[in-house]
Amino acid sequence: MQKAWFYEEHGPKEVLKLGDFPIPSPLHNQLLVEVRAAALNPIDSKRRQKPFCPSEFPVVPGCDVAGVVVAKGSGVTKFCIGDEVYGNIQDFNAEGQPKQLGTLAEFIVVEESLVAKKPKNLSFEEAASLPLAVQTAIEGFITADFKEGENIFVVGGGGGVGSLVVQLAKHLFGSSYVVATCSTPKVEFVKSLGADEVVDYTKTRYEEIEEKYDYVYDTIGDSKNSFVVAKDGAPIIDITWPPSNPRAVYSSLTVSGENLEKLEPFLETGKLKAVIDPTGPYNFMDVIQAFGYLETGRARGKVVISSFPSEHHLHPAICESKNNI
Repeated sequence: MQKAWFYEEHGPKEVLKLGDFPIPSPLHNQLLVEVRAAALNPIDSKRRQKPFCPSEFPVVPGCDVAGVVVAKGSGVTKFCIGDEVYGNIQDFNAEGQPKQLGTLAEFIVVEESLVAKKPKNLSFEEAASLPLAVQTAIEGFITADFKEGENIFVVGGGGGVGSLVVQLAKHLFGSSYVVATCSTPKVEFVKSLGADEVVDYTKTRYEEIEEKYDYVYDTIGDSKNSFVVAKDGAPIIDITWPPSNPRAVYSSLTVSGENLEKLEPFLETGKLKAVIDPTGPYNFMDVIQAFGYLETGRARGKVVISSFPSEHHLHPAICESKNNI
């Protein structure tokens, strides 16, 4: 058995409980991963607060994971026992129901196609902070057919997705000029990510911004207001559903370990950096507190959970017996 956080009804963070779950067995194309770190995302809260998509109770929340492979199905070819991996285990765009057993557990199973080997220069906490947010961030550039040399206006440059959008725009997609909004305490932080200009939204309204931009990337769902800084006909990406402006295009994400593999050179050279909120990482026993902080909307980067309580690390020799499942 293992410890996991779960809920049996929709509601506020207080419906979360800590309890015992069986350690799952990997199927043909799956890995059994001992979780070393996980990250929280707004979708975890939304799914818990109200029915987001069909699911059966109990639900263990969590999409992002970094950990160690301790067993694998007979069809797995890319990974070996002992490999350090990371990824987003939940593909909400896929047919069927989301996984009941999310990443806020000591052990999880995941299809090998959804994870990648953890870059050696990243901690488990840094790796866990990336998958869902960076997959979402990249998808927005693809959806809008972003061109090198275009300028960009990023709404919410200090958040989990926004902090990556700023970096990607500047260092990977070749934006000529990156402007991002944030609150006063995050201004210097967002500048450090590569933003050429930072707009403090507590002091400046969209209507006061004279410049118009080739591309507006709204990470907080404020496209009903932020559209005014876009040039005529310029794409406006909104990662919240439904977009608050009918002109905005909703951008979801492609869940893929292969996409994470493509980022490895940029992560290893430091062109793309994981951003963990300085209040964390939170201990596994403090998940409710961590969700409380996430839901304030004040996080700088990602809210990460680590220090998982597993005292029974599975020995490779034990795991071998599961490999032919």
